[in-house]
Amino acid sequence: MEGLVYRWLPFWTVLRRELARFWGIKRQTIFGPLLETYLYISIFGAALGSRINQLDGYSYIVFIIPGLLMMSFSMNIFINNSFSILQQKLQRAIDDQLASPVSNTELLAAFGLGGFFRASIISAITFITAKVLIPDLPVVHPLMFVLSFIFIGLFFAMAGVLVGLRSEKFDDVSFYQSFILQPLIFLGGVFYSASLLPPLFETLTRFNPIYYMINTLRYSMLGTADINPELSLLAIAVAGLILLAINYRLFKRGYKLRS
Repeated sequence: MEGLVYRWLPFWTVLRRELARFWGIKRQTIFGPLLETYLYISIFGAALGSRINQLDGYSYIVFIIPGLLMMSFSMNIFINNSFSILQQKLQRAIDDQLASPVSNTELLAAFGLGGFFRASIISAITFITAKVLIPDLPVVHPLMFVLSFIFIGLFFAMAGVLVGLRSEKFDDVSFYQSFILQPLIFLGGVFYSASLLPPLFETLTRFNPIYYMINTLRYSMLGTADINPELSLLAIAVAGLILLAINYRLFKRGYKLRS
């Protein structure tokens, strides 16, 4: 037992530092994103919901909840992991971790799980609040609901790590966030169904990977989707594993980590 504890101590030490980092500034990392999500629910759910009767057989506010959960979850994982690694690089604190008895696998897992835990806290509080405000908010397929968060979390955790590795200044991370991730999320069907779009724009939406993530989570909650949710979930898992393999090789090489 003592040997097992000692074996996992390096990993737990790095992970604990990641958890302490975002929890130490929780007004910025937890409460800020929560407020932003609640504003989306209030503005789009209450204001637009009073003008839109139903989408796919559900009230508008119920229809957008899965997309809002996915948006909050993915954005917070990506931002946490990318900024955390970049900060460690700029402060050269990463040098100590690379010289420590922490393996590449443990280091990568700790960085990835830091953002996953942060986003899970935010999404859990958001879901509980939404469930209180909307008692009939369904979760039709609980297993797929959990698997969707796990695989979407894996993808964005590894995407955040990859961007953090590649970035050399905070503007680099902001570029990926503002000009790639946010447009893909907003155009992925968070606030609307792609079936309502003109044929050309509906076709273009299907080239957006976020569209499949939102629909998979929406299917797990509402039982309705524009695509095959099982195939989408499999594709998301494969994409996340590919990013995991890429990041592992980059960590092993010390890509942009060693001065």
